[in-house]
Amino acid sequence: MKIPFNIPYISGNEVTYINEVIQEKVFSSPGKFSRMCEEELSNLTGCKEIRLTTSCTSALELSALAIGLKPEDEVIIPSYTFVSSANAFALRGANLVFVDINPKTMCLDETLLEKALTKKTKAVVLVHYAGLAENIEKIVEFCKKNNLFLIEDAAQSIDSYCQNKHLGTFGDVGCLSFHDTKNIHCGEGGAILINNSKLVEKIDIILEKGTDRKKFLEGKISTYSWKSLGSSYGLSEINAAFLYGQLQSLKSVTNTRK
Repeated sequence: MKIPFNIPYISGNEVTYINEVIQEKVFSSPGKFSRMCEEELSNLTGCKEIRLTTSCTSALELSALAIGLKPEDEVIIPSYTFVSSANAFALRGANLVFVDINPKTMCLDETLLEKALTKKTKAVVLVHYAGLAENIEKIVEFCKKNNLFLIEDAAQSIDSYCQNKHLGTFGDVGCLSFHDTKNIHCGEGGAILINNSKLVEKIDIILEKGTDRKKFLEGKISTYSWKSLGSSYGLSEINAAFLYGQLQSLKSVTNTRK
């Protein structure tokens, strides 16, 4: 007998919503269920600008592109984390500066940040291991003082809070995961919480393969074209429909786990 690593949650409404997608024949992003999921997440987190992504990994990669990371820039990340926290920034050519964790929280030790800082430091990646956070205000203050971007890897942090504020809303961006190992999921999926208004348009372009297609879909322009580097980071409507069924049960899932 093998003990399963996890048993993915099923709400019971997923098939109903997926059938709606099939009937309406709109399968790619952005669609009705994508918008409804983003609204649910906005109500939950208090973040006004949220976009669904194919994974938390892709949300982190989006972040690296959005902050204009260049080769030789330095990014501070905790030495204990999943590989995506490092890969997303290494892919842009950044030098990773590893900082040890606090053994009580398994999260980045903010007392070690000053020693890791150099003239090349561009961003700090804060990983909320198991949805935990401590002394986050000191990390926010450190980043503001040194003009650094703060990226929150909040993959495990849905419905997790610090000082009554949802994790993922303290930094410039926050990244959530809806992988099937998480409390709620859609098989593979994620979301990016955009807290820095200066990054909204950049992220919308990157999400649309580097084009201004979002403005085209909104009727603001007559044609769309290539504007910058980007990729196919949007979540399909089938996954979004599945996720919507899960989001409606989030509070009961959280309470059950507690």
